[in-house]
Amino acid sequence: MRNSLQWIGLTSVVISVSLFLASCGDKPTGPAAPPAVAVNVTRVTTGNATYYDSYPATATPLNQVDIKPQVAGNIVGIYFRDGQQVRKGQKLYEIDQQQYSAAVEQAKANLAVAQANLAKSQQDADRYQELAKQDAIARQTLDHALADLEANKRQVEAAKAGVNAVQTNLNYSIIYAPFNGTIGISQVKVGTAVYPQTLLNSVSTDDPMAVDIAIDQAEIPMFTKYFEKGPKGQDSLFTAVLPDGSVYPHPGQLYTLDRSVDPTTGTLRARITFPNPKNELRAGLTTNIRVKHEAGDSSMLIPYKSVVEQLGEYFVFITDNGRAFQKKVTLGTKINDKIVVRSGLKPGDEVVTDGVQKLRDSIAIQVGPPKPPAAAAAK
Repeated sequence: MRNSLQWIGLTSVVISVSLFLASCGDKPTGPAAPPAVAVNVTRVTTGNATYYDSYPATATPLNQVDIKPQVAGNIVGIYFRDGQQVRKGQKLYEIDQQQYSAAVEQAKANLAVAQANLAKSQQDADRYQELAKQDAIARQTLDHALADLEANKRQVEAAKAGVNAVQTNLNYSIIYAPFNGTIGISQVKVGTAVYPQTLLNSVSTDDPMAVDIAIDQAEIPMFTKYFEKGPKGQDSLFTAVLPDGSVYPHPGQLYTLDRSVDPTTGTLRARITFPNPKNELRAGLTTNIRVKHEAGDSSMLIPYKSVVEQLGEYFVFITDNGRAFQKKVTLGTKINDKIVVRSGLKPGDEVVTDGVQKLRDSIAIQVGPPKPPAAAAAK
């Protein structure tokens, strides 16, 4: 009886171990694979993209001159209204001329004396030369007469130069407008004592008015093409947005590109000119310049929400055989809810648009029906 019970117990243990091992054999030996991530995609296509880039800008005159006197004295006349339009050659300021007029008269008197001395020495030289031919005078006397003649000639030249110098000072006592433009607010009043290089005022051109922008060095080839096309190829290409948000009614033209790139910023200055018949653009005014770009039929547009930024670089996820792969891209301008892709993709690629936040490189995905291709043109 006891042996029977032992046998029954041993049999139960064997059966329990067998069942335990069988149950263990049904469980997986490794970690379970994560489920595929559900995503939506869009297909990359190319097309004609028209878009605008905006640049902060400052209005600057094409020509501006600070008005400064060349001689010292008191201001005795101001012949304009502050802020008015002036014409080239218009009289602006007058400095007291008394001392300069007196200097001119003195210089002219000195010239007259020098000319009289020259005439006398010329007569002496002529007479001594005739006497020398007859051996009636010593050779030394003739030589002295000729030397005096040359000295008096130099005296006359010096006296003429003195007249020109003081006459120039007299002319500088009246200051004229150097070109057509707008004059600012006078920095001096009648009676003010001024000296050379004292700032009196400034005159600047105002029609047309220039606007300067800074473009990235990567954009230089594009702006060079705009410049080479000339005015006919720039119609409506450049528009200005005024500080109140209104659009300036006249389109601009690319006037010039600066000679060198600023090494500290990697930018190049571009100057655009605008007609300014109503003087709405004033020197120093801050504006925004919109540059219209037409990228032709080779631009790729994708939804902006499909882009992932990491440490200043941009990536998208493209699909291949049921998996999502991270791809680095170079982006262009954002156009509404889309963005131009300059490099990194090719037409026909399927880009993940929804579910991007859940993805990592090479992860399995479950793709929904592809969305229609993104519109290839945007304004």
